[in-house]
Order: sequence, then C-alpha cells, then structure tokens
Amino acid sequence: MAKDVLNKVPVREQDPKVRATNFEEVCLGYNMEEAMKEAERCIKCKKNAQCITGCPVSINIPAFIGEVEKGNFEEAAKIIAQSSALPAVCGRVCPQESQCEGKCIRGKKGEPISIGKLERFVADWSREHGFVPAAPETTNGKKVAVIGSGPAGLTCAGDLAKMGYEVTIFEALHEPGGVLTYGIPEFRLPKQKVVQAEIDNVRKLGVKIETNVIIGKSVTIDELMDEEGFQAVFIGSGAGLPKFMGIPGENANGVFSANEFLTRNNLMKAFRDDYDTPIARGKKVVVVGGGNVAMDAARTALRLGAETHIVYRRSEAELPARVEEVHHAKEEGVIFNLLTNPVEILTDENGWVRGVTVRKMELGEPDASGRRRPVEISGSDYEIEADTVIMSLGTSPNPLISNTTKGLEINKRKCITADESGQTSREGVFAGGDAVTGAATVILAMEAGKAGAKGIHEYLSK
Repeated sequence: MAKDVLNKVPVREQDPKVRATNFEEVCLGYNMEEAMKEAERCIKCKKNAQCITGCPVSINIPAFIGEVEKGNFEEAAKIIAQSSALPAVCGRVCPQESQCEGKCIRGKKGEPISIGKLERFVADWSREHGFVPAAPETTNGKKVAVIGSGPAGLTCAGDLAKMGYEVTIFEALHEPGGVLTYGIPEFRLPKQKVVQAEIDNVRKLGVKIETNVIIGKSVTIDELMDEEGFQAVFIGSGAGLPKFMGIPGENANGVFSANEFLTRNNLMKAFRDDYDTPIARGKKVVVVGGGNVAMDAARTALRLGAETHIVYRRSEAELPARVEEVHHAKEEGVIFNLLTNPVEILTDENGWVRGVTVRKMELGEPDASGRRRPVEISGSDYEIEADTVIMSLGTSPNPLISNTTKGLEINKRKCITADESGQTSREGVFAGGDAVTGAATVILAMEAGKAGAKGIHEYLSK
C-alpha cells in the first residue's frame, strides 16, 4: 500500500463525553510508531525551511524531525534543546497552525506536518527516559535577576545559564511557572508531569528560583542591583491585571475574571476533592470573550458541572482562540453565542447574578485590528439565564513594578517600553513578554525571553 503523505497521522484523544467530566489531558499524543510514521511525511527542506522562519524561537525543525524518523529521539531532543527550554509545553499549547505548521511546504498539497505533536513526543520521551540538557561546566561570576517564572522568564533564565551566568528567578506566587501554572488548565497542560518537569530542567542548568517574592513590595529592582549585586535584570512578570466591560451589573455577586477563576482551579487545585479551595461551581455559566483563555474558562466550568455559554461579539472566523481549542470546546458541549455582546448583567434581590442581557451584532468594515468591526443590531436584545459570569477580555501588566522603579518608562497601555533586545529606559534593566506587549501567546513570550537573554549578554560583555 502506498504511503499516505497528504494526511497527518491522526492523534489519539479522550472521548469528548468522557473528558468533559474529568481534568485529565485531552490529547494523548503520538506513540513511537505514530511519531516515526508522521516524521516520514516531512520532506526535510535543506534550504530556506519555512517552518524554521515560522518558529519564534527558531528550532531546527527539519533536523529534529529527521532524527525522529530514524528513531534517534535523544538526538532530536538535543536539537530542540538548543533553541527551547520548554518543548513539552510548546508542543501542547503553541499555535503551530499559524506559525511553523502554517509555513510548512507539505501543507501546500495536503496537510502540514504535525510539528507540534512531534515536538511534544520528543519532549515526553526525554522526560520518560531521563534526558536532561547539559549544564555549563563553569560560570562567569556575573549575576542576573529574572522577575517572573513564566515562559519569558524561564526562557531568558535558561539561555543565560547556558552562557555561564548566575541566574536567580524571583516569583511572586508560591509555585513557579507563571501562566503555565495558574492560567492553563490541567486538561491542556498537566502541571506535575509537564510544567514542573520542564521547570526542574531549567533548575538543573543552575538557575535558582525564589518564590513568594513580590518585586516592588518584598524588594525593589533598585535594591536588587544596588544592594544584592545583580548586574542586570530581566522583567518577565506577565500581564495579570484583568479587564472588564464597565456594563451595568458587573459588580454583582457571581461575576469573576477568568484570571481569578482559572487561578483558583489550576494553581490552587479547586477541581480536586482533596483541596479546600472555594470556586464558583455555577449551574449556568456565561463566559464573555473568544480567546484561548475564554475557551479554558468555559471548558473548566463545563467540567465543574455547568451548562456553559461562550458569548463573543464577532463571528467564528474572527475567534482569536486556536481552532483546536474551539473544536474541543464544541465537542465537549460548550454552547457558542456568536455575534452577540453583553449589555447588562441581571441580578436578583440579593445581588446575585440571575442572567445576562445580550445584543445581537453584525460585522461592518474592518477596524484597526484588521478584523471586521461588530455593529449593534437595534432591538435584538435577549436574555441568557445564568448564575455565574466569567469575564475573559484580556489583561494588562500589574503596575507595581513600574510604579516602584524610577525611570522605567511605560506606554499608554501601561506596558513597559523596551526595544527589540529587551532594553528598557533603565540601564541594565531588560523586559519582555506580556509585560511589554500585553497578553499574548506562550511562544511569543519565549521569543522575547530569548531576545532578552541575548541583549543582557551583549550588555554585560561590553
């Protein structure tokens, strides 16, 4: 039988009806045979491999896939480790369809290579077989502080450690990982098996991680540099300040930000019976928004027993969430109210949510984002019954660091201003990821972390 080069090797998943009732990982990934078979489809572009240019951290994708095809999984892991400290994370949550896979030549006729699933396979094989990237033999004695242990901070710290720097990460929460730990649910990104294992690999490079340290309160950046001897600082503190709509009823009991809801569930393990963390277990939940965070919140609420609605003011074509996440949400039973916008949250006599008044929309001309602007349809209001509303409208950086660091410039969106190397207005202080761009993807934060590490190395090498 001829080899099928046009179609991806299917990836195994939990049955939708079963997974909608548990927090176990949805996608089961490739086994060895499936990974090698999928790797055979790659034509191993020798020159101008578009998949590499589509990868924000520039993994040598044809090279690692070539090793997978031959069964040389450790060599594949070594190739990935040259560019990425978080392959098991990226293989699960990166939007490959718009990055490496979106550029894949094989995708011009048939389906692109499942680059993300192959990266995940290699990373999982590495963890299961004890492969750890090599740490530097010596350090150069120069100390660098990294603020935040999310994808930007971990990437920056890992790259600097490989160059020989003595790196300490300062994390505000009691567990490291940033959004990987508090934001993305267990069913998409297992915490102990994946996130903590990859953080441990960064530690094995020599990176120290101090938790429960709030920069700007526990210690300032000036104190780190002037009193504790750090010669450079990278700010990768993310964007954890939620946005709201400002509509009537938004302060009602039963209205939450997606940040709080997901943090309670993911970081504080509210979904587990052996934890006492309180969380809103609504019977009818409305999630406002259409990004990956909205999908995470909706799918979490569903697993906690709710009938769950996504309310989004544009059409499905404009949904910012990954296609895979939307597909999974639909399979599990999330109801999508598209071209619909909340105008008021309704409450009962005790101030608790009882429903949401929404208004139908239609798409007009494109706005500044390039997407068609939603326009209200007069007289189209209707009510969705709900006892819980979760707002997932994006986030902005917490102003604590910028307010306590003299000379650190921010823009009108309260984001830290930094150039392509991460250099801020303060000498020796670099920044990257969501603290600079506002809420974005894990892989773009990693790209910023790599740029920051390179910028710091150049700065300290003068």
